[in-house]
Amino acid sequence: MQSLEITKETLRQEGERLKAEGFRFVTITCLELDETSLELIYHFDKDLEIIHYRMQIPKDAPMPSLSPVFFAAFLVENEIYDQFGIKFDDLVLDFGGTLYLDDDDDITATPFCKFGVKRADTVPDAE
Repeated sequence: MQSLEITKETLRQEGERLKAEGFRFVTITCLELDETSLELIYHFDKDLEIIHYRMQIPKDAPMPSLSPVFFAAFLVENEIYDQFGIKFDDLVLDFGGTLYLDDDDDITATPFCKFGVKRADTVPDAE
């Protein structure tokens, strides 16, 4: 088992390389580190060899989607958006933060962030 550091700039390229070598995408783990940052851990497998790629990101940083390379990634990326507020660019199937809930549900915070990330479509008036 290997655990390697990766950056969001090299994530998709590394995913393409792994796919070409016969690895399969397993899942992504998202961990809240503190009030401002998260850790994403990408898990891949080939013939019982598991590789993990880790990166720390600010909570408000959009991430490149791995779903154009590994289609199955769309589900966990949508789930991470729902639960932690991380947006993924170029998702092949983007639920827009409503994977589990309807558009009209009143959700203003991400449930799995201890410190929270508030969502709002509009900026409240400053009074």
